[in-house]
Formats: sequence, C-alpha cells, structure tokens
Amino acid sequence: MTTGLSAGLGLKPQHFEEALASSAEGLWFEVHPENYMVAGGPRLKWLERARSRRALSLHGVAMSLAADAPPDPGHLERFRALVDRFQPALVSEHLAWSSWRGTYRPDLLPFTRTREALERVCANVSIVQDAIGREIAIENPSHYLAFDRHDYGEIDFLEAMSRRTGCGLLLDVNNVFVSARNLGKSAEAYLDAFPVARVREIHLAGHSEDPALGSALLVDSHDAPVADAVWALYARLIERAGPIPTLIERDGNLPQYAELERETSRAHAVLASARRSAAGTADRAEARVGSRAAPRGDRVLA
Repeated sequence: MTTGLSAGLGLKPQHFEEALASSAEGLWFEVHPENYMVAGGPRLKWLERARSRRALSLHGVAMSLAADAPPDPGHLERFRALVDRFQPALVSEHLAWSSWRGTYRPDLLPFTRTREALERVCANVSIVQDAIGREIAIENPSHYLAFDRHDYGEIDFLEAMSRRTGCGLLLDVNNVFVSARNLGKSAEAYLDAFPVARVREIHLAGHSEDPALGSALLVDSHDAPVADAVWALYARLIERAGPIPTLIERDGNLPQYAELERETSRAHAVLASARRSAAGTADRAEARVGSRAAPRGDRVLA
C-alpha cells in the first residue's frame, strides 16, 4: 500500500490549497484522525479533496494503548469508520497512555516497560487491529526522565510487541535524538539496533530547549525546523534501512508552506538516493548471476 510514497507532510488547514497544488513527487499527507471523527460537514469534505489527490496516513494520538483498559469502544468505532471511508496508506498510534481508570490527560504519557505492560499493550494493539482489519504502526516515545524499573529495554519491548501482534513500527528520529540527549544515551546506537524490517514509516520533526533548563532538557515540541543533528541521524538510518516513507511533522509556529516543502524535498532527496543505490546494487547482482549462468563462447557446441 505504500508503493510510491516518498516524503510526506503533516497537513494543516492553513496550507491546504498550496499542498493540494503541489507537484512534488511521492508527496503524501498525514492527519490526526481525532480531528475528523465527525458525522459530516466541511472537515470531511476537506479531507476527501486531499485523498482524491494524494495518499493519506492516519496518525492517532488518543487510543491510549498502554492504559490499563481496552481502547474506548466509541472512539474505536469512529476510528474504524474513518479508515473504511478514506482507505489510508498508513495507520499509526503511539506507545503511550492518556487515560487511566476514568481520568483523561491531554498528553502522551510514559510507562514502565514491565511484563504486565507488554501483555496490556499487546492486547490493546490486537484489539485495534482486529477492529479496523489491518496492521497499525506503533511509534517509539520521547523521554524526559529515566524510570527506575524496566523489565525490557525499549527496542526489546517494541520487537516483542511487533512479533506478538504482527503490528508494524513507526520510527520517530527526533524522539530518538531528544530521548538520547535527555537520558545520556547514544542515538546512533539506538538507531543501529532498531529492527528496521518492521518499520513502516519514519517521522522527522523539530524540538526545542526547556524554558527553565535550557539544553539540559530537550522537548519534542514540533515547532521548529528539523535540526541538522536529526538530519544526520536520518541519513545514517536510511543508509542501513533503505527508503521508507518519511513524514515532516510541524504542529506549532507554522511557517509558510514553501518552507515545509523544502524540508520534504530534502527528505525526498535522501530517499531517492537510497532507491538509486538499491537499484544499482540489484543490477550489479543480476549481472553477476547472468555472467555465471551464460556459457563460455569456446564451449558452445554447434
């Protein structure tokens, strides 16, 4: 379903007409489904126009997959209706929780990666996939503090979840950079160990420094251009993983559309280079196989 997708953009109403007029190769759009879970009206008409021109991705923010209860049935029903209506190329959610025992928090909150949590998350991911009849991709979280107790490393947890449920993974490179800086880890080591065969989508976004703590605490704010350090990590990842549909996320301090398209063009160039490299490698391998299979001219019998 993702054939032909290159660099995508989180679609905002402010940029709607310019985005639809774009001729960028492989461009696709991602939206938060929670903004479109309505029975009718201009929002759905707007999204229908976007879907008529480009592939769509639905990136959920409220399924609360790490909570101690199944996803809300009403929410899941509206989500399923949106998937059925728009047939998105990609569907994704976060490895986080936002509701707990009847209390809702408007945030994507962390949890300790215990055996119990793995059971809970796997059950909830399976419920969602069964309800919508397709695979979803789960995004790695951002971290701002270290928890005392985990039974699993984050990559081990994600791999186990993906293996048990059949879900894909969404690899947010900015989340990796922010978390590594905040926790004193290596972003390069994390990316090098990540199971890229399960990655369905990549996210790139900007971050900011905490107003009080400065560079000692980075915030996954999505309100700035993608940092050069994140671009470098992205290039390293694509060199190993090959081309994977990549989204530019921008949710605050929205610039002119042209600035965002320049970022998608930069990601597209990285992906196009990886495709050319992969094609060249395949051609060389085919040539080697052909040369071994062909008989030598002096051995041919008339």
